[in-house]
Amino acid sequence: MGSHDSRLMDLVDEKARLAGSNKMELLLFSLGGKEIFGINVFKVREVCEMMPITRTPNMPHGYEGIVSLRGSILPAIGLSRCLGIQTDLPAGKLIVTEFSSHTQAFLVESVDRIVRVDWDKVRAPHGMTAPGSRITAITELGDGKLVSILDVEQILADVMGEDQVPALEQLEGITKSVFFVDDSAIARRKILEVLDRLKVQHQHAINGRDAWEKLDAIAAAAIKQGKTVGDQLGVILADAEMPEMDGYVLTRHIKADARFAGVPVVMHSSLSSVANRKLGQQVGVDAYVAKFHPEELGKTLAAILVRA
Repeated sequence: MGSHDSRLMDLVDEKARLAGSNKMELLLFSLGGKEIFGINVFKVREVCEMMPITRTPNMPHGYEGIVSLRGSILPAIGLSRCLGIQTDLPAGKLIVTEFSSHTQAFLVESVDRIVRVDWDKVRAPHGMTAPGSRITAITELGDGKLVSILDVEQILADVMGEDQVPALEQLEGITKSVFFVDDSAIARRKILEVLDRLKVQHQHAINGRDAWEKLDAIAAAAIKQGKTVGDQLGVILADAEMPEMDGYVLTRHIKADARFAGVPVVMHSSLSSVANRKLGQQVGVDAYVAKFHPEELGKTLAAILVRA
């Protein structure tokens, strides 16, 4: 095994240990005020000192310009402006991120440290679950301080725009429904657009624990009716990062429960690296679709539902 393969497997093993224990790691940073923000380290490629930004014409709100990093041109996004935070402190760091098949640099005032937190201690913030909210969850550190976890997919869509859902062939005669779970409001909306184009029935949940409770109820109801879960559900679509229970642990629950035998699980995640795909395979997912590729998602779900 080469050194690259060895490093990749070490990364997969580390992710597997985290997912298996329902934990994640957050990079903590500040935007100039007292509030502490966090982003999943698996979305972070690197942190570097602030560098010159080249402004471009007709920039959308939050788009500060472009930066050149080792030959790559990256969009520079000012998180303070995106979140409406007024500060006199200049951005001192760039957090270079990779997710949803995009690479970009987020401007922040300072970067603190990396902390490991339990997903079951991560909660959706009250009153911030509506479409357009840029805070997807909150968690509490050991010293009692709260961390606001950013919905970076929403922020990226606000600044860079959204991919339009293409025309998809409607599925005829499909009676089984799709169950999907995602804690991001924009992700749920994009999934709904795809499912509506396919003309299939659907149910959803807003985090992993909510999904497991609803799936358990669906299974119990099916048994009471003398049916199987597979008679009703054609596929389960799960996000990877979710409060209270992540998608990997949720998938393990599903795959370990005989009531869900034969029901495919598709992982739908902005974490689309080779390591994340291998981790999905380890926990038993049947397919992996990166956010946000509506045409790929539609074709993957259609192929599964036709066979169901």
